[in-house]
Amino acid sequence: MSPAALPAVDDDAAEGSTAHTGTSRADMVDTDARGTGGRKKWTKAQKKEKRGANKGRKFGKVHDQLELCWRVANGKICEHGDECRFTHDIDAYLAAKPSDIRFPSITTISDVPPFIMGTEADNSTADDNLSSLEQHILCPSFAGSGFCRLGLKCRFLGAHAKRDVNGVITLVEDEEKRAQTALSTTELNFVSADTLQLLRSKKYPKPITDAYLKELEATKGDSNGPEEDVAVGKDNVVMDDPPPTSSELVAKRTGNSDSSAQTDTPDVLIRVQEKRRLDWSGKSYLAPLTTVGNLPFRRLCMTLGADITCGEMGLATSFLSASASEFSLVRRHPSESIFGIQLAGNKPSTLVPTAEVLGREFGDAGGIDFVDVNCGCPIDLVFKSGSGSALLDAPAKLGKIVTGMSRALGEIPVTIKLRTGVKDGRNNAHKIMLRAATEWGIGCITLHGRTRQQRYTKLADWEYIKQCVDAVRAREADKGLSPIPIFGGGDCFSSHDYWTNVSSTGVDGVMIGRGALIKPWIFTEVKEHREWDISSRERLQLIGKFAEFGLSHFGTDTIGVNTTRRFLCEALSFQYRYVPIGLLERLPAKINDRAPTFKGRDELETLLASPNSQDWVKISEMFLGPAPELWSFIPKHKSNAHGEESQG
Repeated sequence: MSPAALPAVDDDAAEGSTAHTGTSRADMVDTDARGTGGRKKWTKAQKKEKRGANKGRKFGKVHDQLELCWRVANGKICEHGDECRFTHDIDAYLAAKPSDIRFPSITTISDVPPFIMGTEADNSTADDNLSSLEQHILCPSFAGSGFCRLGLKCRFLGAHAKRDVNGVITLVEDEEKRAQTALSTTELNFVSADTLQLLRSKKYPKPITDAYLKELEATKGDSNGPEEDVAVGKDNVVMDDPPPTSSELVAKRTGNSDSSAQTDTPDVLIRVQEKRRLDWSGKSYLAPLTTVGNLPFRRLCMTLGADITCGEMGLATSFLSASASEFSLVRRHPSESIFGIQLAGNKPSTLVPTAEVLGREFGDAGGIDFVDVNCGCPIDLVFKSGSGSALLDAPAKLGKIVTGMSRALGEIPVTIKLRTGVKDGRNNAHKIMLRAATEWGIGCITLHGRTRQQRYTKLADWEYIKQCVDAVRAREADKGLSPIPIFGGGDCFSSHDYWTNVSSTGVDGVMIGRGALIKPWIFTEVKEHREWDISSRERLQLIGKFAEFGLSHFGTDTIGVNTTRRFLCEALSFQYRYVPIGLLERLPAKINDRAPTFKGRDELETLLASPNSQDWVKISEMFLGPAPELWSFIPKHKSNAHGEESQG
């Protein structure tokens, strides 16, 4: 074992072709030319080549060898008939289809090889193995809801299909279970084809947005133009006059109303005092996380004790252009008791109409509890567009954005997620928070204790978070306002970190991001006020639970299985960094610690600590069957792609 620490990982992935063949973990340590067994020193150029992210990753979809029409797969008649571009020959499809995947139960998971007991490799096709339909095969989708929407295309077909006396395969449904679980298993926030068409054609009615933008234009001129020259404070923050209050906007709108805009607009706007109050004190909050914060992962965190979840960051412009992939980010599972949507944008003319669309489509049905504005994303692509943390230096624009969004969303609260500032030594979040809490009608503020320049380096500044909380509470008391929830964030990796920060800073709770990616069970630790020395077997069970939730969400056909595999590997790219408590020299562990290569207390624990992306694929195969030959996983970080082929 090498005592050298593993390369540091770029944590921007949490905000934000290479095959799975190559070297093994044993090949990680290089020796010098003299054969002394020491580590070969890399040049500066070599170190730079080994660091950073694999940009432009693409994951192609793996299809069945023969594509079966989905209508025929579900026992329906295809209206296209012979002109359908998919096959209707069920026997031919089943003959070419790979055999069923045997999804393991919890009782079969072990911490000794092969880790999943009672499984044997089986490369036969369904045609050779039709008798297996009567065997005990588990389909996660069918087991949870009583039916499988993929029908004959399901890779776990034996769980919900049977062969009759004539040799015909028929699908099975559990009608009683389907009725009982309809509310608890059916996902929310689906957008209709008609809505997407209206957005594409720019005919979707947005009367509240239209009226608000006219008011901005009349008050300030161009609402999307550059901000006016105003006084700049010592922190290089524009602090101009506050935007009009809600009562002023109501009076202005009543006197200068547009008859066409009044058609779909409420007669009286909801006042700030009438907004839905967010009682989040003492609740744990899973941060919105790009790519890895998908619905299956959020669902896993809910089972482990998370109270508040938020979807992945969505771009306002993509919602307005009717991007189906962007609307998929707002999907909500019924188990998510408090759920919000996070938006990124740089101007009122995109964020306000997006908020109106989301509020109209999902708000009335109870699909969203709040909408969060991202004012903290440090990624260059987002920052340079004027979105994310760039809004920290444009408080006047931010005020216009959240005021308009609040009006467009009705009773649904607007929240904001901030960083301390853009540049080190120029913190300005305290000024923005004072205006947000007392002038803009914000429902909740979350402050990450780092600047945009820091990204995820150094330690979060919890002392500054405390100063901000104290300032907001004092201003609220002076104005006689009810306190709004304030969450802090940064470096929370244990129950000790969580409760220490809550008690020392006065925040209502801590938003957990990277800590949850590395150890999703941190929410259990927080709830139970303890540090959990979780076993490798328990960790593998949670990985299996993620795979189960992924199949239920992405689908149990070939495409869904490998989409689940991709996101499971993404999750493992963070979870391998967990160092078991029983191996630590001191407690609690710190999130920025980088442990040397170590051997676990059993073989499974060692495997789960592997930084090699090939091992992550092997772990996925325990639950999702062998990875197809044409499927590949390109790790986000170059340091996890071992082998010469992986470095290109």
